[in-house]
Amino acid sequence: MTKLKLGPIADDKPVKVTVELPADLHRDLAAYAEVLGRESGHPPTDPVRLIVPMLERFIATDRAFAKAKRGTAASGDRSS
Repeated sequence: MTKLKLGPIADDKPVKVTVELPADLHRDLAAYAEVLGRESGHPPTDPVRLIVPMLERFIATDRAFAKAKRGTAASGDRSS
């Protein structure tokens, strides 16, 4: 069994976003959706639906961003 960084995609109200992706990236997203569906026992999801959870996961695991965000929040707290 493959250990993917994303789990099942929540069935949430979609938000319309327009973005241009390189063809290679779109193919990788489609392949990821295929593997994710196979691993979870569901049909492949629309590759576009992977973008938000991937970005959320990326931001949640970026230690430098978390540190900078805490620094920004702490400096904002002192100014009030």
